[in-house]
Amino acid sequence: MALTLQDIEALFLRRGHEMYSGEPVTQLEHALQSAALAEAEGADDALVTAALLHDLGHLLHDLGETPTLRGIDDLHQYAALPFLRGLFPDAVLDSIGLHVDAKRWLCATRPGYFEALSPDSQRSLALQGGVFDAAQAAAFIGRDGAEAAVRLRLWDDHAKTAGAPTPGLAHFLGRARRIALA
Repeated sequence: MALTLQDIEALFLRRGHEMYSGEPVTQLEHALQSAALAEAEGADDALVTAALLHDLGHLLHDLGETPTLRGIDDLHQYAALPFLRGLFPDAVLDSIGLHVDAKRWLCATRPGYFEALSPDSQRSLALQGGVFDAAQAAAFIGRDGAEAAVRLRLWDDHAKTAGAPTPGLAHFLGRARRIALA
């Protein structure tokens, strides 16, 4: 069953206050900061919406505080996709679904990227399959939506600043509404 924009808003209102595992921000702050960074770089509505919703999977199930400390990969990049399919175009879904592999690609191709990841991101990387080898990296970046997912991943990495000012949820849901499927 697809979520509606009202369902997404209610989910953020119900669970957005929860801390983003291992980081100094809440789930909602992280989502808003990711979307604000995308908007500041001139991303289109689909990519701003993907930035807002890329971690929605964390809110759809409750695995407790910091599941990576218990060796759990929550597969959040896939968890939300069945609920968003039918609401948003593939450009949104692909960026969400590929943002974890984008981290694996960045670790393989960008010197210093791994070292700059937060401890929780480093732990989750190991659980998510680790750094891509050269063949995996080449295959990934050749996929449709991979470049957008890399942009999203970089915003994701920087959206962890306690108290950073952003537009509110209604602003970004307005952008999402513009690209929602009929």
